[in-house]
Amino acid sequence: MAAGLYHQRVSRPPIRLGLPSGIGLVVSNMVGAGVFVSAGFMAQDLGPGTLLLAWLAGALIALAGARAYATVAVWVPRSGGEYRYLSDLLHPALGYLAGWASLLLGFSAPLAVNALAAGAFARTLEPSLEPAAFATALIVGLAALHSLGLRSSKVTQNLLVVLDVALLAGFVAVGLGLGAHAWPEWTPPNASDGFPMDAFARSLFYVAFAFSGWNAAAYAAEEFGNPRRDVPRSMLLGCAGVALLYLAVNWVFVANLTPDQGRVVFEYEETRVTLGHVVVRELLGPAGGRAMSVLVVAAFASAASAMTLVGPRVYAAMARDGFLPRTIAGSEGRPPSASIWMQAAIALLLVFTHTLQQVLMNVGALLTLFAALTSFSVFRVRFSRPDLPRPGALSLLAAGIHVASSVFLLYFGFRDSLRMVAWVAAVTACALVAYVLSRALQARPAR
Repeated sequence: MAAGLYHQRVSRPPIRLGLPSGIGLVVSNMVGAGVFVSAGFMAQDLGPGTLLLAWLAGALIALAGARAYATVAVWVPRSGGEYRYLSDLLHPALGYLAGWASLLLGFSAPLAVNALAAGAFARTLEPSLEPAAFATALIVGLAALHSLGLRSSKVTQNLLVVLDVALLAGFVAVGLGLGAHAWPEWTPPNASDGFPMDAFARSLFYVAFAFSGWNAAAYAAEEFGNPRRDVPRSMLLGCAGVALLYLAVNWVFVANLTPDQGRVVFEYEETRVTLGHVVVRELLGPAGGRAMSVLVVAAFASAASAMTLVGPRVYAAMARDGFLPRTIAGSEGRPPSASIWMQAAIALLLVFTHTLQQVLMNVGALLTLFAALTSFSVFRVRFSRPDLPRPGALSLLAAGIHVASSVFLLYFGFRDSLRMVAWVAAVTACALVAYVLSRALQARPAR
């Protein structure tokens, strides 16, 4: 009896994520270099008002997606994101396709890109640093920290996101406090008569990339103490907070920079100079540029950490369902360490062997498609799943906005790139064949 009392006294409840950590996951997945370079490209075709309108439209689309996902997350409070949602609500083949896209490029490639970008900006602070070596150390270090346990993951992620948000808020404060406040009068060099619909649609791709990551909490739902409550709130509150920051950041850009100054982003890959660097150098001098590099390194490191936390949860879910080796499924109450190191290995392979820009654009189309299908599942449940709670009018409206906007983006993307159409079709066909084969193997009786 004494031993039992002692066991009760020293045992601790398992570590779980809560609302603050969930918001941090969403914020760190969303905030990257995209918001600091996109306006430079957009300003060549869009005026100040239309540019800000594009960011507002992107915010509304992301919030609509988050609202639709919030509804789905209540129905399916399990880890895996689109893999789990599409498997349970539409068809397992669609979930399988989404899961493999996540494994090969949905998380591994962005992890590699973020780590390399962090290394490139760190080199602007210390020229002796080698970006690939920095990226390797970052990927391996984050994999080790996230493999130790959820407590280590939670502390690491929370510290990085607090630093990230503090630096980003500091940039906004400097821009609003010391920068220009009058409505800008510049016009884009490629101005068109009437509303520039084609340019506006192209700009939404930049904006959508900057807003991607609002669904991050869904991938690790089973790590939350109360997933039905905290996963939806994390997505909505995190997305809303980032949307406000993004609108403030882009106001600073359009109020303080001209399209000609914005052209620095065309040499971004070589110079690692963002619009933020240009603004803070003008307002604070050279020290401001170094501070901006610190902000960007923190943003990339935070995003890499979040992907190291959430991505392996998808692979672990696939392993539990028999689509990947059981050894990477992990165990109850422990992080899926084998999945974490597998993702790290794929990311390191990409760091040293691939040029990723075109691959990421193509995968971006696939991920947009999967997100739209997840939102579409709200309608599927409404009309053909009486076993689940019926979605309300607001959920249906949000899902409709997100699906329609995704179709709009994919139409313009596929129209302008037949190679993207062929790539997506080929990947889809290969994944579906692999799904049929894996199902056949699962159905084969054991000897």
